[in-house]
Amino acid sequence: MNYNAEMNYMPTVTLNRPVFEKLVGKKLPTDKLKERISMMGTDLEDVTDTEIHVEVFPNRPDWLSEQGFARSFAAFIGEKPGLREYYIKKSGLKVAVDKNVTMRPYTACAIVKNLTFNDERIREIMQVQEKLATTHGRNRKKSAYGIYPLNTIQFPIRYTAKDPKEVLFQPLGFSKKIPASQVEELHPKGKEYRHVAEGWKKYPFFIDSKNNVMCMLPYTNSDDTGKIDEETTEVFIECTGTDMANVKVALSILTTTLADMGGEIYSIDIEYPDRTITTPDLAPTKMEFDLGYINKRLGLSLSEKEASTLLARMNYGYENGYALIPAYRADILHQVDLLEDIAIAYGYENFEEILPKVATIAMEAPFEVFRRKMALLLTGLGFLETASYHLIEEETQTRKMLVQAGDPTGPHHPVKVLDPVSLEYNSLRSWMLPCLLHILQRNRHQEYPQNLFETGRVFKKEAVSETKTEEKECLAVVLCHQTADITSVRQVYDYLLRMLKLQEKSMIEETAHPSFIPGRAGKGMISATPLAVWGEVHPAVLEKFGISQPVAALELDLTALWNLLEK
Repeated sequence: MNYNAEMNYMPTVTLNRPVFEKLVGKKLPTDKLKERISMMGTDLEDVTDTEIHVEVFPNRPDWLSEQGFARSFAAFIGEKPGLREYYIKKSGLKVAVDKNVTMRPYTACAIVKNLTFNDERIREIMQVQEKLATTHGRNRKKSAYGIYPLNTIQFPIRYTAKDPKEVLFQPLGFSKKIPASQVEELHPKGKEYRHVAEGWKKYPFFIDSKNNVMCMLPYTNSDDTGKIDEETTEVFIECTGTDMANVKVALSILTTTLADMGGEIYSIDIEYPDRTITTPDLAPTKMEFDLGYINKRLGLSLSEKEASTLLARMNYGYENGYALIPAYRADILHQVDLLEDIAIAYGYENFEEILPKVATIAMEAPFEVFRRKMALLLTGLGFLETASYHLIEEETQTRKMLVQAGDPTGPHHPVKVLDPVSLEYNSLRSWMLPCLLHILQRNRHQEYPQNLFETGRVFKKEAVSETKTEEKECLAVVLCHQTADITSVRQVYDYLLRMLKLQEKSMIEETAHPSFIPGRAGKGMISATPLAVWGEVHPAVLEKFGISQPVAALELDLTALWNLLEK
């Protein structure tokens, strides 16, 4: 059973070795090829005469195709270093975005011409499209992509939302038209991804000027317009999602992949209700390159010329103190990301091993021993431990929990991220319980009971501290099954204190909390120090998370408990 709050998809891709070697422009002996691929920063599973099997990390979705992987490998071994340039021609064609596509509001599109397809290239395109949606698109939840033969559609195209009961079209692989409302029941992709669209009243569609349905998102293309074959020479690409930056990167990956197959890229004007943008934009972004920081952290003495050469081996450009980052790289956010690529290009095997001059005796931090003991106690009760991110959507820990957003006097006031990369991660978590409810939401298809716990750091606004933020460690527990109630979760709290020999000092009283049912919540204290709150989660909260089973929950301040134990 998967209890990760966000799945860390790490797909294994199968690359055609002859195609890969042709793109690289150089053949290496198998042993050397294995060694260089491993040192480039990915997990190599196997190499045969005809195939290369690699596990691609989530931060490098541009490696999900022969073209993208060969592009990086050719630069890494010095065969084709530097920033790869791609040229875009204007098509003058338009896609209009209706304001009603609120469930998946962003799209970026392009046309690629002068293509030659065969069975192998169609396989390559299908692989990168599917693997990209699984990783970069978070299993189609964050973004999804479609590729269509250009000769089957007529511009201008509309991206709109419609009631599926009112739409009739022929899904990919079907022999006749069906109501779109039946796709979730009849189409394999509808069954597989119906959880992505849970709660939607309308669904996004691409519809051309002849009123032909091109696709129903997030499920399937139309069989009439969405099937490329060996006769296809020009394609239309659409990427849609909940985050514009994510969508643009996906389009950059797909268009550069097709361009490396020999295609010519053409832009499309995307007309939103309030603005018009032109996609794709393959211009590199600039980041100031701090050579002093790089040298200090790596223990090197690289000159500017040496550093720029190493950047070129990772497909970067360099210009007047700035690194030029390819448009298909979404993982470069800080100098440390450049530092990591510099280290890879330099070669970890080339760093000199130096013993530290300071002799120390290592020991496990006492608080970590305490935290591990708490985890072992709960594991012994049959709970499963989870791990989630420090960043979370503000709405998840406020509105969904019936907590007033923006109220500094409220029980939980999140610290917002100034410039979040995604709306899914726009605030620091101020308590743990929303994270566990989010995990329960993601695992509704699993059997019950689901009894989970997690320990982790939470963040709250604090005017006195230097960072204006207070940090502490907390523990959250949820019991999710048909008979979960306040008594069962209170017993967990009593058990933990009894194991710590603190139960006799504990004081219990009824409390009110917006996330719990009135009259079914309590709090625990020791020596007037608030330690925990627990209760039966309010049905309105469960409804917002789409959880059908009762949930009893506990949130415990581990930092306060540890301070009491130390005294």
